[in-house]
Amino acid sequence: MMNARLKNVFSLSSKVTVYVPATIDIDKEIDNKEFVDRAATLLSDCFGGATSTDALGYWTSPTAGLVKEKTTMVFAYASEKDLRNKLDQVIDLCEDLKKEMTQDAIALEVNGEMFFI
Repeated sequence: MMNARLKNVFSLSSKVTVYVPATIDIDKEIDNKEFVDRAATLLSDCFGGATSTDALGYWTSPTAGLVKEKTTMVFAYASEKDLRNKLDQVIDLCEDLKKEMTQDAIALEVNGEMFFI
């Protein structure tokens, strides 16, 4: 049951998260601020705003084995329509980050489903 006070406000039912690593060449630590700012700017342009939070991730690289790295999750909530219309721009960003940061993949989470770009 929806709260009567929420009846006349809008909601954003989709969430998109770009995981920005703090490494290049898979496991060499860097300051990822420039890349985080790019992701936050794009998500803000596409969806009206973004939030970032730091995390520590672990994953197995086919070329480097177990990698432990700092990462920044940059996320935004979006309407279904905006997500459909803007998701290609987010995927393009992930592809650019992958290339520029020399990563095996960039993680992109859309509505709880993880994709490795």
